[in-house]
Amino acid sequence: MAAWAERLAGVRGVLLDISGVLYDSGAGGGTAIAGSVEAVARLKRSPLKVRFCTNESQKSRRELVGLLQRLGFDISEEEVTAPAPATCQILKERGLRPHLLVHDGVRSEFDDIDKSNPNCVVIADAGESFSYENMNRAFRVLMELENPVLISLGKGRYYKETSGLMLDVGGYMKALEYACGIEAEVVGKPSPEFFKSALQAIEVEAHQAVMIGDDIVGDVGGAQQCGIAALQVRTGKFRPSDEHHPEVKADGYVDNLAEAVDLLLQHMDK
Repeated sequence: MAAWAERLAGVRGVLLDISGVLYDSGAGGGTAIAGSVEAVARLKRSPLKVRFCTNESQKSRRELVGLLQRLGFDISEEEVTAPAPATCQILKERGLRPHLLVHDGVRSEFDDIDKSNPNCVVIADAGESFSYENMNRAFRVLMELENPVLISLGKGRYYKETSGLMLDVGGYMKALEYACGIEAEVVGKPSPEFFKSALQAIEVEAHQAVMIGDDIVGDVGGAQQCGIAALQVRTGKFRPSDEHHPEVKADGYVDNLAEAVDLLLQHMDK
């Protein structure tokens, strides 16, 4: 950890994943991961700037923040970078009218978006709504467009709930890509634009930041592609094989967020 400690000396900002780092979602809203509530509080009391970065697409940002607050976390909507609000901004800027294949819990984020006569498809973690009928309807919309546009809120393979691992949006995104012969535009991790927007929100440069996440590809790999150091926690979707990933190697591995914060606060002024 000597090299990692040296790297932490210049850190001014911390990007925090939410699911699998702060809490595991599930029945009744989920449960906070041991030590994570106090770890966030310690970061907030420190001179470090904190930004929460999530690919959550089954809940609106307001619902997610409310859930985390009930679990004891010090967090507000303004501190969260999430894919649904970013997608709405893109839709408005480009005059896109989406056919939505999303979870009912996040649909309210798109209330102010024109959805008549769709000229694109927006896909997110739709959960039980990923039926053949709904997938085929999205497929037909794309195939009828001269220039089909598919926007995906993240492209995760799976995530962890209290009941176990759950398929994420990535597999369904890939199915539509393959069937339509197109490439989706990803809004969320590991998209460079997503990390850049998070850094801009806390006015920190990439080399001054560290990402803490449980996803070796989306969190760690995505951050490193932007020049951000990344630490992987052994909670959430972490698998032992992640430490031997053929393409991505974290700058450091820790058991949980509490240990990561211990390291950050120990070395940030050295």
